[in-house]
Amino acid sequence: SGLVLVKNPHLDLMEEDVLYHLDLGTKTHNLPAMFGDIKFVCVGGSPNRMRAFAQFMQRELGLAAAGEDVADICAGSDRYAMYRAGPVLSISHGMGIPSISIMLHELIKLLHHAKCRDVTIIRIGTSGGLGIEAGSVVITDTAVDSSFQPRFEQVVLGDVVVRSTELDKDLAEELLACSRDIADFPTLIGHTMCTYDFYEGQGRLDGALCSFSSEKKLEYLRRAYEAGVRNIEMESTAFAALCGLCGLKGESCRFHLP
Repeated sequence: SGLVLVKNPHLDLMEEDVLYHLDLGTKTHNLPAMFGDIKFVCVGGSPNRMRAFAQFMQRELGLAAAGEDVADICAGSDRYAMYRAGPVLSISHGMGIPSISIMLHELIKLLHHAKCRDVTIIRIGTSGGLGIEAGSVVITDTAVDSSFQPRFEQVVLGDVVVRSTELDKDLAEELLACSRDIADFPTLIGHTMCTYDFYEGQGRLDGALCSFSSEKKLEYLRRAYEAGVRNIEMESTAFAALCGLCGLKGESCRFHLP
């Protein structure tokens, strides 16, 4: 049916579902009226970037009046920022798996309560590239963990639950085809490695702690490249797992900063 799925039987027993970190709720807001026609959701780490993206989409879709700005739908919360441009929703998710996980749980419930259909969700932003040209965009086919395995491990009531992290391959190919229409825009499909830390987890030598040599770092990155990894960040495994479980057509596109 194209509906966004929630796999939680307890939601049906709740008199009200409060999307606390988004400052929205099923009793306080008419979610179908506000969001029922949403077809695309773009998420990224920075609130400022997602505001700029929403402004860009307004201009591209011919929706922006002179001097008009986009309004933060989640202004009552200081956790995330959400903007709308026609059928496109632009939301920040912060840094790391815990932050994006909270946002995605509430976003997915929002789309479900709003009765949205056939929604495509795309993660945009920056990442560290691995063995690729600076300025390239990596479209993720599979998110892998720090051991290069396609899995997201979540501890639930003391048990380790392992979830798949494959993303929509047809969408990846569609995005790759779009990139060919833009000059000087190198784009490729590859694995994205997700870590739990920006410094030691990604092999950086400039953190407050560092227990390895530069030689060991380079050897690890070489093995990652041989395993198909082309960029490194901190959210992709959780993003892929939640999208897959809830029937969302999802993809991640990350720009490798020069």
